[in-house]
Amino acid sequence: MQQDILINWSPQETRVAVVEYGAVQELHVERTLERGLVGNVYLGKVVRVLPGMQSAFIDIGLERAAFLHVADLMSSINSRHADADGGAASAAPQPIEKQLFEGQAMMVQVLKDPIGTKGARLTAQVSIAGRLLVFLPQDNHIGVSQKIPSAQREELRDRLQALTGDMGGGFILRTNGEDATDAELGEDIAYLRKTWARIKDAALRLPPASVLHQDLSLLQRVLRDMVVENTLSIRIDSREQFDQLRQFATEFMPATLQRLQLHGGERPIFDLFNIDEEIAKALGRRVDLKSGGYLIIDQTEALTTVDVNTGGYVGARNFDDTIFKTNLEASLAIARQLRLRNLGGIVIVDFIDMVQASHREAVLAEFQKQLARDRIKTHVNGFSALGLLEMTRKRTRESLAHQLCEPCSACMGKGVVKTARSVGYDILREILREARQFNPREFRVIASPKVIELFLDEESQHLAGLSDFIGKPISLQAEAAMAQEQYDIVLL
Repeated sequence: MQQDILINWSPQETRVAVVEYGAVQELHVERTLERGLVGNVYLGKVVRVLPGMQSAFIDIGLERAAFLHVADLMSSINSRHADADGGAASAAPQPIEKQLFEGQAMMVQVLKDPIGTKGARLTAQVSIAGRLLVFLPQDNHIGVSQKIPSAQREELRDRLQALTGDMGGGFILRTNGEDATDAELGEDIAYLRKTWARIKDAALRLPPASVLHQDLSLLQRVLRDMVVENTLSIRIDSREQFDQLRQFATEFMPATLQRLQLHGGERPIFDLFNIDEEIAKALGRRVDLKSGGYLIIDQTEALTTVDVNTGGYVGARNFDDTIFKTNLEASLAIARQLRLRNLGGIVIVDFIDMVQASHREAVLAEFQKQLARDRIKTHVNGFSALGLLEMTRKRTRESLAHQLCEPCSACMGKGVVKTARSVGYDILREILREARQFNPREFRVIASPKVIELFLDEESQHLAGLSDFIGKPISLQAEAAMAQEQYDIVLL
């Protein structure tokens, strides 16, 4: 599996495409203005202690002071850990006014971004996320993600304990570190310890209200999370960012240095592989297969459904072979679409019904083979009694559609709008209700041009009949800015 990583950078947006054998497999987008503060570490300055609320306001250099509650101070966190590990419950933490004073400098990390008029929420316990581990430099706790089966946790905890040694600091193994080798875990431990050393050094050099550490940008996460043994090249089209990536790679990921390349061609880097076209396709419902079949992909709140159809494909010798070949091709396409669109959670695939058990087994084997190339953890349950294939894919971030799109203002995400006739009949019923309660001189209907046109033509008789029945004139006004389902009835 040969892999190339293409990076298109602009001041407002970073876009990354993972290409395997000439086809785009993954897309990642990060926008400068939408990058949150969660995970950032600051050298804060206490500006106010509130004993009544057992909290403090900390200046971290933002427009509004950030908020720190006594429960997020190290004394409280350590007492919680003692209880959780089965030790004697320590006394309640000291009141905040005995731990903090105005003007005090302290290291803090953002737990929640500022929202509206509220400042950011802080914690005094710093945690640094790596690819496989989370480092807790002020703690000595060795933990394993609760999502990993309990039978494996003890063994993984022992492995991690042996690898971390007695250099201090705690570690938590993340879910995607479950199958990692000792060498991979060792690399992550070294990276996290080096990052913490830089944070401590910055805390000694910089003045209060300074940023000590920012969560990695998408560019840096490419080197940390996406580069694998078979990655041939990492090409970027910005000289400035290329230099910064080289510097980051030299310090933290030296093995990736030789793969870094500056793209200097006249054509934009995403044009080389038609990536903008792939993005447009990845936002649509329909995916065409080379054979003439197609997929319909629908993303809902609870799950994603994929429907496989033969379409115009009639090329095989008999109908069973046609279905089998379409399903095999669909297996490859679905695995790719899950990665490309970053679809997570429950996925239900409705393959075309196969009569032969051997065909079902072959399609399932091919699908699992294609899913094995996915860096995100997947689990396939096989075919249900109804012939549906059930699977899950771990949610890691927003899907591509949720990142780049918003619900349609006309249909509010339903994907359909009422017909002009349905809206027209809603209006007639509304006028009748209003006429029973009020006694205006006239009713004026303001609606979309299509609805008004219907009243002037096919529905003119019904409108006139209602006007006679209520004994009031009904006037019409078309409003081009209105969506088809929108209307107003004005009482004059």
